[in-house]
Amino acid sequence: MRIDVHAHVLTERMMARLQEAAAEHAPRLQARHGDWAELWTGSGTYQPFPVGGWDIARRLADMDAVGVDVQVLGVVPFTYYYYLPVEVAQRFARIQNEEIAALCRQHPTRFVGLATLPMQAPELAAAELRYAMTELGLRGAALGTNIDGRNLDLPELEPVWAAAEELGAFLFVHPDRVCAQDRLSSYYLHNLIGNPTDTSIAIASLVFGGVVERHPRLVCCFAHGGGFIPYQQGRLLHGWRRRREPRARLQGSPAASLARLYFDTIVHSSPALRYLVQVAGAERVLLGSDYPFDMGPEDPVAEVLGADLSATEREAVLGGNAARLLGIPMPGTHRS
Repeated sequence: MRIDVHAHVLTERMMARLQEAAAEHAPRLQARHGDWAELWTGSGTYQPFPVGGWDIARRLADMDAVGVDVQVLGVVPFTYYYYLPVEVAQRFARIQNEEIAALCRQHPTRFVGLATLPMQAPELAAAELRYAMTELGLRGAALGTNIDGRNLDLPELEPVWAAAEELGAFLFVHPDRVCAQDRLSSYYLHNLIGNPTDTSIAIASLVFGGVVERHPRLVCCFAHGGGFIPYQQGRLLHGWRRRREPRARLQGSPAASLARLYFDTIVHSSPALRYLVQVAGAERVLLGSDYPFDMGPEDPVAEVLGADLSATEREAVLGGNAARLLGIPMPGTHRS
């Protein structure tokens, strides 16, 4: 079974319910152009937003075309809404979580879901995670790499990490509203460089902030191959040995925390994917597509199959790891 852990969804029903709750912040399709639309996100316009983002029949057809059996659904990063007033963000999170849960009930062999949380209010975020997992049947949460410009090592986020560890949540960490926007405004650099950079900051904050060390059963998977961290983790280890600043909140070596992290396969290069598997271990790399966005690979399964991995490594990366972490049975391939 091939399980894609990095997929985004924003259906028209989700958008309609968000608009009813707070139209001035809610996303909407402004114009349609065949297979894509202009998406107003609440703070700007994104295009092209492909039809599979809101059309579930198209999504299922696209999954079948590339041989993906199960998608792990999370919201689009535009709708994390960590910058909104708490009461609006809380309502928006609940609406999206209910809608993702409904999709999973409608297509139980094709989708599992991740919640979105009002992370600017950590106690409410922890409560929403608990509700989403125990009442709605979601398997964890998709989180942004920063909370409205603040790093993930904030002490006030401890209730979220504690709840996630207790519940066995799968946390998928994805960049949003990335750093250095003033220097990344040209050439689509806010995505090409900004996304992996912000992911790298998130990983370093969770490691050096001691979050992973304090919560050893926390399951965190990072988008886009973990940014730059898997390829520069030697620098982090060297800095920890030579400088006092990286040891301020971390008791042991960062190597122990880094060894607990998971990464998706979106690195756009066979040598890079082989290196990621070599450094992280095949048991910590999971198939990802970034569906429906154009910065994902056209055929994520083919990229794994073409990366010169062993049969055992391919099986783990394509689905075995995700099935284990998300509690997905693997009796064989499912189609609906």
